[in-house]
Amino acid sequence: MRIGKQDAPHTAICTSDATSITVRGRDLCGDVIGQIDFTSYFWLLVTGQPPSEAQRFFANAVLVAIAEHGLVPSVVAARMTLAAAPEAFQGAVAAGLLGCGSVVLGSAEVAGRFYAQLVAQAAESGTPDAAARDGIRRLRAEKRAVPGFGHPQHAEGDPRALLLLALAEEHGVGGAHVAMLYALRDALPDALGRPLPININGAIPAILLDLGFPLGALKGISLLARTAGLVAHLYEETERPIGFIMSGAGAAAISYDGDERV
Repeated sequence: MRIGKQDAPHTAICTSDATSITVRGRDLCGDVIGQIDFTSYFWLLVTGQPPSEAQRFFANAVLVAIAEHGLVPSVVAARMTLAAAPEAFQGAVAAGLLGCGSVVLGSAEVAGRFYAQLVAQAAESGTPDAAARDGIRRLRAEKRAVPGFGHPQHAEGDPRALLLLALAEEHGVGGAHVAMLYALRDALPDALGRPLPININGAIPAILLDLGFPLGALKGISLLARTAGLVAHLYEETERPIGFIMSGAGAAAISYDGDERV
């Protein structure tokens, strides 16, 4: 049974034969291993082109910024999974990554799509400020949050976002997406009655999109970075287990309010 499009049976990422492996047109052993860093290799794999110095610098900075933030839901899920199945390290990593969604960890993709839509709208008709106000109005009408703003812990401003945006200004890499991020920030007080700080998942897509990183691969940034953090947590779980402590604390924090036994 034929399912889906089947008329382009090609890949441009990698091929191999008995004596060589070719990745994006480069000999893996002759041109890549020992000659480029992993962040540059990641950029090459995704885009097909080696990064510029600015692209490499900010890809590095973003990956470091998002890799770790303590016992967040993805980490808790991973550590409790390893506690229950200590033989399944890879399953525990997967458990942590499966929660990469629109609320936690994966929201950079949601924000990036929203900013890109508004940038295109501003380019066709109007200004960034008008597009930002219109975008906020649409989200409020749908009772949806403005992605990339607000943080439950960093109420005065996400230090990671502030640093990344300061670095973007210092290096002169801010473009239409960073400008849209600021236009949204400036429009929020009138729309909501109060300001909201830019969070890390607002800064990441704005900067990376201005640097040419593809919109469709934005979620991969968070997945790649958080994998490194999960590996660290899971190794610690094997040495200093807390998975069952977290599980027990979770059970103790929730009370039963169902029907009494009959």
